Amino acid sequence: MAEVNQVAANEKAADKPIKKSIVEVFMKGAKKGFYIGVEQILPAMILGYVIIQFLKLTGLINILNIIFGPIMGIFGLPGEAIVVIISAFFSKAAGAAAAANLFSEGVLSAAQCTILIMPCMLMGTLVGHFARIILVSGVNPKHRGLMLLVPIVDSILGMFVMRIILTVMGLM
Repeated sequence: MAEVNQVAANEKAADKPIKKSIVEVFMKGAKKGFYIGVEQILPAMILGYVIIQFLKLTGLINILNIIFGPIMGIFGLPGEAIVVIISAFFSKAAGAAAAANLFSEGVLSAAQCTILIMPCMLMGTLVGHFARIILVSGVNPKHRGLMLLVPIVDSILGMFVMRIILTVMGLM
């Protein structure tokens, strides 16, 4: 009987999770955060920076400004802001990095960057998500266009709403 009680006690002890110290939990989280930054965020930020530099060096940013100036003006943005949206298609962080780069160069104001956070978040990484989720999951081809359109429309509405909010607040 003593052996049965000992076995039962050992099984109960094995079922209890091992309690980790706060330092162990913190270190594990810090390590995970570091790897997320190095493996996901940093490459995306570099992509955003490279896109901006490429467009500047080739003079394409000036052409984009002329072409997209009227469209982006609807949202209170200069034409160059289209680069942020293009970058965001590939990665949210790349869009944010492109906006930060244009802000640091004086092309965008803080309020304009606030407007641009909407497409970065609402349609950011659209290309990757579309390939990984929509195509892989076998969504009916008739509905794939709609699946692309929804985040784009959400972004447009989000930019309008953000512009209105910033205007009411007197920041635009």
